Amino acid sequence: MGNWDRLWVSQLAMRDRTALVTGGTGGIGTAICRHLTKAGVKVIAGYYSGGDHDKAKAWQEEQRKAGYEIGISFGNVREFKSCNKSVEEVKAMLGHLDILVNNAGVTRDSMFHKMEHEQWHDVITANLNSLFHITRLSINHMIDNKYGRIINISSINAQKGQLGQTNYSAAKAGMHGFTKALAQEVARHGITVNTVSPGYIATKMVNALPEKVREAIIGGIPVGRLGTPDDVARAVTFLAANTAGYITGSNISVNGGQHMF
Repeated sequence: MGNWDRLWVSQLAMRDRTALVTGGTGGIGTAICRHLTKAGVKVIAGYYSGGDHDKAKAWQEEQRKAGYEIGISFGNVREFKSCNKSVEEVKAMLGHLDILVNNAGVTRDSMFHKMEHEQWHDVITANLNSLFHITRLSINHMIDNKYGRIINISSINAQKGQLGQTNYSAAKAGMHGFTKALAQEVARHGITVNTVSPGYIATKMVNALPEKVREAIIGGIPVGRLGTPDDVARAVTFLAANTAGYITGSNISVNGGQHMF
């Protein structure tokens, strides 16, 4: 751990806190889990992976070998009952739930005039309805404890739109309205609700694009590079901190200046 990371961890004072990160075994999810763990938070990574439990267990072992003790909990964020089972399991494992990171999501890209109902419905359900499912099942617990940090992972495309992603852009834009409304409802209970909107992040999906396509994307980013999962995780960890209690109903854009407003 470098000097910056030591300073970062020491300032956060989060060692009594617990967290659930949905979509926690993916690229951005893994970085979020690791950064929260480094800050002293006890973390559970929510996963679905099509029901591939062995894959999740292998991921957990990989994190353990890298020095990160992270729990796992199976749950399909599209289904309320499955989410309920997962949240109850998380509370049983951790004793209480302080931090919720709504990170799970999918893409089903298509030009709108060709988009099938299933493509629309699946993306809205996995990316937006999931916020209701997981947050609704967690919020009363946070209200009772008079503390909570809810961080919703949106997207640059929620703000500027994207060709072929009317479903994804709509779902991710919905997160912003959800965040602002809920933030007003629960602020008096010591709960903050914020959004983080990543731009193009160097995940496996983006790195798999043809080099010319990636070069064109980078050419439109003022800082001159793709983002990293760690860039997103640092913003999430900042908002999750005890010391971030005066920030709520806000959005942090992590896009290298690609979209400013």
